[in-house]
Amino acid sequence: MAEKIAKAGIKRAKGYLYYLDKQGDVSRAKMARGGRRKKKR
Repeated sequence: MAEKIAKAGIKRAKGYLYYLDKQGDVSRAKMARGGRRKKKR
């Protein structure tokens, strides 16, 4: 389970995953299915 320890003041963009990299910096990566919704059949 994740735990919030500090606020970074980052504005989140839709379709991106935010994480801490090996250097301890906040990084982002484009999600494979980010921001898309399933179609109704």
